[in-house]
Amino acid sequence: MAGTRITNKQLTVIQPLQPPAATDTVQKRVKSSQNTTDRLSQSKSMVLQDADLPQKPVQLKGEHLNVAKISEGGKKQKKNWTQMWSVLTSDQLLLYKEKQAESSQKTGSKTDVVALCGAVIMWTSEKSSKKNVFQITTNTGSEYLLQTDSYSTAVQWFDAIRRSVDASTRADGGFPLRRSNSSDYLPRHSSLPGHGSAPSSSKQPNAAHRRSINMFGSSKLKHSTSDSADKNGVKSRLKKFIIRRPSMKTLQEKGLIKDRVFGCQLSTLCQREGNSVPRFVQICVDAVDKRGLEVDGIYRVSGNLAVIQKLRFMVDQEEHLDLDHSQWEDIHVVTGALKMFFRELPEPLFPFRFFQPFVDAIKIKESKQKVQAVKKLILELPKPNKDTMKLLFSHLHRVLAFSRKNLMSTQGIGIVFGPTLMWAEQDAGNMAVNMVYQNQIIEFILTESQEIFNL
Repeated sequence: MAGTRITNKQLTVIQPLQPPAATDTVQKRVKSSQNTTDRLSQSKSMVLQDADLPQKPVQLKGEHLNVAKISEGGKKQKKNWTQMWSVLTSDQLLLYKEKQAESSQKTGSKTDVVALCGAVIMWTSEKSSKKNVFQITTNTGSEYLLQTDSYSTAVQWFDAIRRSVDASTRADGGFPLRRSNSSDYLPRHSSLPGHGSAPSSSKQPNAAHRRSINMFGSSKLKHSTSDSADKNGVKSRLKKFIIRRPSMKTLQEKGLIKDRVFGCQLSTLCQREGNSVPRFVQICVDAVDKRGLEVDGIYRVSGNLAVIQKLRFMVDQEEHLDLDHSQWEDIHVVTGALKMFFRELPEPLFPFRFFQPFVDAIKIKESKQKVQAVKKLILELPKPNKDTMKLLFSHLHRVLAFSRKNLMSTQGIGIVFGPTLMWAEQDAGNMAVNMVYQNQIIEFILTESQEIFNL
């Protein structure tokens, strides 16, 4: 009994130390702590975790990469691939034309420095047909393409540069944008206008995120992914402009476009000038008669094209033209401009409908019949064509009279002026045959010019 009493006493003493209420309280606290732990674990997926942050930048000693700079400060440049010795530091990509020893990589020897702070790096297959190409766009709008034939090498450089971009941007006050619980980085231009907006249910970014977004939103980056949208906008505006643009006749009536000399219909030009021969043809012929009949290779030798275009511009602007001026002292410029005038006629001096009749006439074997046939066709020409042709061939007859000095023969003049004065409206694959007839017709008219034009 004594032993039993002792046991009861012990039980009565032990029981107060572990009352049921205290046990419930402890269990509630344990459950509460477990709930807190669950909430914390759930909230970790909503924030950037240290394990998820980009790794520290890797500095690569140097390697040959193919580099092309396609834009500088937002201005497009011609793509030109060059093999460059590339060195990656914590915040810069250094590009050298030649391989540099580590001790000789000084600032003065660098050919280009790519600042990685605030830059954008992405793979691209649209900017080049080469494989393993990725693009770096700096915060100043410069764009670089980097490429290597080795896929593993390209991936190594891409990852290393991406880490340097993230680290240097974060150190400068920005923050790399990244999806929660994901290893994918958000494009830095996804927050810019025109690239979509976040859903209304998404939370507002914190201050650090806002500073990063504002930094990229205010930069002058020229993002390649917006090229397609820009092109569509340009095409739409250009289409509207073409539809609404006024006609050439309306612009001429308003005086916005002056009537030209080069490229104008011969009849229209003569009617506007009140003469049957264009004024420009007359002054060119007079200039050659005055100082070019004895020049070696007259009409065969080409003049300076830039000076010829300058002369053409002055004529089209109806400026006062003095071919005796020193800037036109090269007579080949004058002859070149005259030939250009005839070549740019909408319809040649020998009209299209007369091309085949002249070809048929030149095939006549009997000489007198051939002369009469050609003369009859010329008389049927419109007056501006007939009078201009008479002036030109009488001038070429005088050129031929000095053939011993200018070394121009009938055949040479025919070769020069055949395709200049006449051509078929549609060659239909007979260009070589037509050229033979063109030369023969000019030679024949030049030889029989006194009989045909009654000189």
